[in-house]
Amino acid sequence: MTQTPPDLTPRLARRPKSFPAPEFPPRKPKLFARTPPAVFSALLGLLGLGLAARRGLGWLGLEAGLAEAALGAILAVFCFALAALAVKVARRPAVVLEDMRVLPGRAGYATASMGVMASAAVLAPYGPALAAGVLGLGLALHLALAALWIKVWLGLPAEGRVVTPAWHLSFVGFIVGAVSAVSMGFEGVAQGILWAVMPVAAAIWGVSLAQLIARIPPAPLRPMLAIHLAPAALFATVAHGLGQDLLAYSFASFGAVIFASLLLSARWLTASGFSPLWGSFTFPLASYAAALISLGGHWAEAGMVVLLLAAALIPMIGVRVVKMWATGALAAKTNAAEA
Repeated sequence: MTQTPPDLTPRLARRPKSFPAPEFPPRKPKLFARTPPAVFSALLGLLGLGLAARRGLGWLGLEAGLAEAALGAILAVFCFALAALAVKVARRPAVVLEDMRVLPGRAGYATASMGVMASAAVLAPYGPALAAGVLGLGLALHLALAALWIKVWLGLPAEGRVVTPAWHLSFVGFIVGAVSAVSMGFEGVAQGILWAVMPVAAAIWGVSLAQLIARIPPAPLRPMLAIHLAPAALFATVAHGLGQDLLAYSFASFGAVIFASLLLSARWLTASGFSPLWGSFTFPLASYAAALISLGGHWAEAGMVVLLLAAALIPMIGVRVVKMWATGALAAKTNAAEA
């Protein structure tokens, strides 16, 4: 049988896939176009530390001048970061929805509006009318951002819709406004917020506990477990300010259980090394110190110990996160969207 000789005609080579030439010089993003919302977690913690120090020095009967100076400096940095984020959003408002598709982004926006509410407490002794306006702005922003997060959440795949500790920030974070409201005498507002968000926090605690029993969270996300301490601490502060001491002591005791658990698992929580998510340690720690101090007596003594721990830890985390923002590393590590 005759075999067909092989075809030796050279085949036409396929044209290689073309790629656009790199820009030269490299394109520089516009000013503040990639401001990372994640910076606000650490800034909120610094504001909380200043407010706790103000409360602690008052309990000791000392002048709070150093705490007030620190609060002024932190508030200035916070306002600068807020202005940078506002420029980014004004340039392209849809960037908010893009940022919220990732966990650090949505947590960052929530802590930004919580920071506005905390700023009202900073300003209250100096300008009550201004502080009231800032409080109203913070509550409105937080409500709008929570609504946007629900819209984004509905469009996420199933794995992106699981409950996380960051849900406390979006849906229970209004309680920071209640702390400020108590300090300004708006007890009705504080009472309404407290009773509205307590069931939400309880639901998040319950679901999170079930998740923790069912599976171990990945190491990079473990620092966010510290967020569970914040609602208990803030509920205790607000309840005590409203004269509901039984509720205050109950939440302070519940916070003690969470705080002890966090201390005992510190190595496990930080197993992946430093990351921007370490900002999750800051505000809960400061809030719990302030809550214990507000209760007075032996509670306040314990609160001063927690405050010392917070004073050692929070500035270190805050400075590192702000430095990452300045170098652009924070935007890259947290996948911040660009306007």
